[in-house]
Amino acid sequence: MALALAWTVPAPAPLRAQTVAEASAPSERMLRVGDGRLRTIVENPPSRARAEELQAWLAECARAQLTAFGRFPLREATVRVRLVPRRGRDPSPVPWGQTLREDGVSVLLYVREDARGDELRADWTAVHEFSHLFHPYLGDEGRWLAEGLASYYQNVLRARAGLLDGEEAWRKLDGGFRRGRGTGAGARMDEVGWQRGSTMRIYWAGAAFWLDADLSLRRERGRGLDQVLAAYARCCLREDSQSTPEAFIAALDRAGGGDTFARLYRRHAAMTEFPSLDADYAELGIETQGAQLRFSPDPQKARLRAAIMGPRAAVAMGSAAAAGDGG
Repeated sequence: MALALAWTVPAPAPLRAQTVAEASAPSERMLRVGDGRLRTIVENPPSRARAEELQAWLAECARAQLTAFGRFPLREATVRVRLVPRRGRDPSPVPWGQTLREDGVSVLLYVREDARGDELRADWTAVHEFSHLFHPYLGDEGRWLAEGLASYYQNVLRARAGLLDGEEAWRKLDGGFRRGRGTGAGARMDEVGWQRGSTMRIYWAGAAFWLDADLSLRRERGRGLDQVLAAYARCCLREDSQSTPEAFIAALDRAGGGDTFARLYRRHAAMTEFPSLDADYAELGIETQGAQLRFSPDPQKARLRAAIMGPRAAVAMGSAAAAGDGG
């Protein structure tokens, strides 16, 4: 686009060269909370305005992550945005995201080059990938735990940050559960790995495990999943952390789970069908009516729903241009 503009609007050669250089230079920011640093990079912004729009969106996603326990889970991580053309009729504003664990931890987000700001704010992919920073690398055997945690938190954190209404977040979580249930039975959860056709079950049966754990912790230990993950991050989580699922579960119990995680892990890991959510929904005061949800007005149940999905105060976050910022 910058090249086309240079051809259609005559300008002195040095100014054209500067425009092209600005368009191709990456935009970098450093977000800070305490001693945690999150470097955000827009690799190929077409303009300064577009770079600033994307940086503002990344900061908003980072603030959503902070609603878990008020700080970044790692001392340092990097998030990269790579703008890509629209593919066919695919409307997704963020068609792909992944978390990489080589030479530190980084999140890579492929963003459709014409995605509008409101489309990006409504998308779940970035918050999902940011949520992978809460856990160590768990390998194929623990993929259902990793993807399940990110799928659970992609709705919880966006609701807390005001990107979703609380009831809408429960509906989106329930919609995921329905997709997971629709895949039918299969291998045990701790054996499903990358089996063909298992993606929805991995993501959403995994999310059901973490909802079950969150509610069980609140009922049995007087604390939520956030507090246990925060304690785990302080003691055990590093940029190069790797773990077996069993060791991760044991570490979470040592961090404040008692025996809650181990008990639930044994049950969920052995399941070959999608877990029942009846008891969890009853505790939350959520009734299903076909594809619709009805929320009980009972104050205790409403408080529990709000404790998970309710809005949280924003955490102060420092932001500065990183060295070499061209956007």
